[in-house]
Amino acid sequence: MSLTLLKHAGAASADAELAARIAHGDGEALQVLMRRCNQTLYRTARSILRNDADAEDAVQEAYFKAYRVMGTFRGDASLATWLVRIVINESKQRLRQRERRLRPVAFDDLRAAGPDLPENSMYEAASGPLPEQIVLQAQTRRLLESRIDQLPDTFRTVFMLRAVEEMTVEEVADCLDIPCATVRTRYFRARALLRKALERDMAAGLGGAFSFAGDRCDRIVAAVMARLGPGAGHR
Repeated sequence: MSLTLLKHAGAASADAELAARIAHGDGEALQVLMRRCNQTLYRTARSILRNDADAEDAVQEAYFKAYRVMGTFRGDASLATWLVRIVINESKQRLRQRERRLRPVAFDDLRAAGPDLPENSMYEAASGPLPEQIVLQAQTRRLLESRIDQLPDTFRTVFMLRAVEEMTVEEVADCLDIPCATVRTRYFRARALLRKALERDMAAGLGGAFSFAGDRCDRIVAAVMARLGPGAGHR
C-alpha cells in the first residue's frame, strides 16, 4: 500500500474511532471534534448566511444534529467533510426561512439591472479611490471580508472552502455535491470578481479573513454541551 493510501486509511480509522466515542456519549471526544472543526464550519456557514450570529447558530444546530446521528457515520468521507455537509444544509435551510420572511420586500429595481448586477456593482464600488489608511492588515482584512460577502451566492461558498479553508477541488466538490469542473469554474470567477473589486492582491491578509476568535469557539462548545445535557459527558 502506498504512503498516501496509508495516511488516508489512518485518518479514516481515527475519524471512525472519534465518531464511535462521541456516539457512546464521550463528551471529551465531542469537544475535541468541535474545537478541531469550529473554524471551518463557522466560515462555511458565514459564507452562506453572511451574518456572524446566524452562522454561530447554524454551527451549533449542525453539531446538535450531527451528535444525534453520530452512530450512523460510516467513514465514506472524512468526519470534517461530513460535518461541512450538515452545516451547509442547515445554513441553506435557515437562508430559505429568512428569504420567506423577507419575501414581501420588492426588489424589482435590483432585478431590472440584469444578471450581471453583482459583478457590475462590485466593480463600480471598488473603482473609486480607497482610503490611504487601508494599508494595515486588519483594515485590509475587513475590506476583504466585505468583498467576499458581495460575491454571488454560487461563488461565495466555493471561494471560502477553496481559498480560505484551502480544501482541494475534490473535497469542495464532495462537500457541495457538484462536479469538480464546476468548482474550478466558480472559484476562477470568484477570484476574478475579487480582483476587480479590490484592485489589489487579494491574498493580503487572506489567512485571517473571518478569523475565529477563541471566545466564539468556547461559546459554541459551551452552548452545544449545555444543550446536550450532562449525559453527553459520560461514555
